[in-house]
Amino acid sequence: MEDQRKHQIHTTPSEDGGWDNQEGGGKKLSHHRTKEQAEKAGKREAIKAQTELKIHNRDGKISDSISYGNDPYPPKG
Repeated sequence: MEDQRKHQIHTTPSEDGGWDNQEGGGKKLSHHRTKEQAEKAGKREAIKAQTELKIHNRDGKISDSISYGNDPYPPKG
């Protein structure tokens, strides 16, 4: 089974300032001046790919995770 994590989209702080959207494998998809702009673009990418969007804080920790289909850990119940 293919690793689901490499198809997730991550909104992360950029080393150059601003914010980036990347695929889980590290491929940079886009760069934005603000976190809000990056989140909006990341959401569009995640919807298009039917995957998860992982939003990180400045310290690198994940602050939010939103699934747009293909959730590898769907809720039980």
